[in-house]
Amino acid sequence: MSAHQKIVKPVGQVPDELELQVAQSIFDLEQNVAELKGDLRGLQFVSAKEVEIGHGKKAIVILVPVPLLKAFHKVQTRLVRELEKKFSDRHVLFIAHRRIMRKPTRRARVTQMRPRSRTLTAVHEKILEDLVYPTEIVGKRTKVRVDGSKLIKVFLDRKDHTALEYKLDTFTATYKKLTGKDVVFEFPVASSQE
Repeated sequence: MSAHQKIVKPVGQVPDELELQVAQSIFDLEQNVAELKGDLRGLQFVSAKEVEIGHGKKAIVILVPVPLLKAFHKVQTRLVRELEKKFSDRHVLFIAHRRIMRKPTRRARVTQMRPRSRTLTAVHEKILEDLVYPTEIVGKRTKVRVDGSKLIKVFLDRKDHTALEYKLDTFTATYKKLTGKDVVFEFPVASSQE
């Protein structure tokens, strides 16, 4: 068993340096940490990208196959903590590797309907959910500016305020890089009646 088996690549593609480092780190965790050994055994990822956040900071986005996403969610908090120790000064995010099918044109009609899960909107919403996982999105507003540009305001669960406050810039920069959409993450203000 080697670290190369942690990467699932299409035939003919060679993993780059960052992907090999991530694979080696996950493989080392599987070998050395007894509690994670069983959970990490069958897990593989498709690719890893480095995203520039700003102020000289970077984040590592690890794309995992959709069928393995649930298994990654089981160990995600522990795995992220361990990987962030190894890759110091970089946040680690897990996102499912989803495909977007183009909208069928009038001329080139396909015989099969395009599933909702393959539409651009559905994939972008799922990326948003994957970014902020273990936290839940409690609300979303789309603000259209006078110049026509859109800004998405995403409200996260207030109970995770302390755990996620320092990662909000990472979420914003990563979502902008992956989808090209502007997004702002906020925690709703607690009402005085509670």
